[in-house]
Amino acid sequence: MKEILETAELPSIVFKGRVFTASELQLIRKLVSTFPGLSRQELANTACEWLEWRRPKGGLKTLECKQLLSKLESEGYLKLPVLRATKPRGAVTSVPRTQQGEAQEPLTGTVREVAPVTLKRVQQAEDRRLWRELVGRYHYLGHKVPFGAHLRYLIEVARPSPRVVGCLQLSSPAWKMAPRERWIGWSEPVRERHLQKIVNNSRFLLLPWVEVRNLASNVLGQMARQLPQDWQRAYGVQPLLLETLVEEGRFAGTCYRAANWIDVGLTQGRGRMDREHQRHGACRKRIFLYPLVARARAALRGEV
Repeated sequence: MKEILETAELPSIVFKGRVFTASELQLIRKLVSTFPGLSRQELANTACEWLEWRRPKGGLKTLECKQLLSKLESEGYLKLPVLRATKPRGAVTSVPRTQQGEAQEPLTGTVREVAPVTLKRVQQAEDRRLWRELVGRYHYLGHKVPFGAHLRYLIEVARPSPRVVGCLQLSSPAWKMAPRERWIGWSEPVRERHLQKIVNNSRFLLLPWVEVRNLASNVLGQMARQLPQDWQRAYGVQPLLLETLVEEGRFAGTCYRAANWIDVGLTQGRGRMDREHQRHGACRKRIFLYPLVARARAALRGEV
């Protein structure tokens, strides 16, 4: 059996008409080794997203990337996970509509009056369907399967009776954001090595009929305490920093500010495929960061 040369120097290669630099191939190898629990499909989607490998109309070149991964494995540069049984090609993950997802009686009051508030990790099929329905129906971005590593939670309260009041999703970080990079102060090679120690709060939903004072900031605080252990257990990586993007003009980020997240600036708002800068400034998002450990910036720079 071919020896896996996990520390061997990767040369630049041309594959499917694209030049992959040594640093890009090293990033792919780091992705595969860091997240052994992801499927080949998830690894390929994540690599395409990071490297902006897309078709002219914007779709990810997942099939080509899976072929690239297989090539790198055949040449001994990495070890891919075992193939899994998957849905037939073209199968769609639908958003269900059930009675459980219909609007309920308003819930008002304070956090103390509905406590305890708990974050239930979504692991069972029933919880996955409910999470998908609530986010698909009530979050303005809807339901999308995230690329790469991710954890999902149902937000539950105990009083006056147990009920689900919202949803959370934590996923792989944004590939590049200039304000974040300036705040951390890391170099490009260091960013590539330590990027996966950042986790993105990519969905946060409190259901429209829930108006409990300070609930949002309470949930964010609890998330910051619970996530590190859950992420370490699921992916073998200790997260050092949380990030989130709040759409400018739609939300003020009040709950993040109340939970002591740090406002580091705005994205350019172009989108990944806007290479001619025709959409510069459109749909800009405010970047908030939350350190999970002391001296998080120094740790992300590899100094501690």
